[in-house]
Amino acid sequence: MTSKTLGAALVLCGLGAAACGGTAGASPARDSGPVSHEVTSAAGSVRDASLAATGTPAPAAGSTKAQPLSGKVVVIDPGHNGLNGKHPEVVNKQVNVLTKWKPCDTTGTETPGGYSEAAFSWDVSQRMAKILRDRGATVKLTRKNNSGVGPCITERAAIGNEAKADAVISVHGDGSGSANHGFHVIMPKKINGPVDPVVGASRKLGLAVREAYKAGTGLPYSTYIGSKALDFRDDLGGLNLSTVPKVFIECGNMKNPGEAAKFQDPAFRQKVALSLANGMQNYLK
Repeated sequence: MTSKTLGAALVLCGLGAAACGGTAGASPARDSGPVSHEVTSAAGSVRDASLAATGTPAPAAGSTKAQPLSGKVVVIDPGHNGLNGKHPEVVNKQVNVLTKWKPCDTTGTETPGGYSEAAFSWDVSQRMAKILRDRGATVKLTRKNNSGVGPCITERAAIGNEAKADAVISVHGDGSGSANHGFHVIMPKKINGPVDPVVGASRKLGLAVREAYKAGTGLPYSTYIGSKALDFRDDLGGLNLSTVPKVFIECGNMKNPGEAAKFQDPAFRQKVALSLANGMQNYLK
């Protein structure tokens, strides 16, 4: 094939892992959208594809790839799981989150078209993990696929703690009234518990994620919860039990038709992942 044909193929692979056999649990649309620029050479296309997918250009021939997050440990917590709804005996089990007892996990929400929060959070988390690994971070996820149950919120916190993570983010989509829209970041409060020493660091992480997410996705601050997209809570086990800096992000309202359409678009999910990765990096550096 010609260098132009080869370059175009490489760009498509770089823009969406799903287009080249990547992420599981994504919506029915599998590629990451059209290529918006002409490719002039195979080498140039690799660099362009890497920039679009990871925010970091691939190295030129003979160069050493930059590793800005080398030595950092990140844990990504994709909310819920694909089979939670079929196993109430597991997810409804009560666990102690220090300020109250809560169900082990929940089923999550979904768009009006049936695209689940569990699938959304899994897809975005997979994409984000690839970006962060490409930047040198060691990345661990709290679940291995979107075809299981749980883990419980207490176990999700323990995974980040045991990894001695430099930062943890839990990825979600909200399920509010259809007229509500926008994203918000959830951060811990002091509870006279294990999270207290990292409340300040978690706030810094949350601010970094908020700024990068707004800049990268164009989504507005939540119109229905929190103040300037910041919400502080003391009832979430994933935060209360964390001994490392951790935040949740509700990436938007999956019940809002406009945001639902965006979340079902693989190209937009790549924007979400890249924005979150940038926020994590801005905090970690």
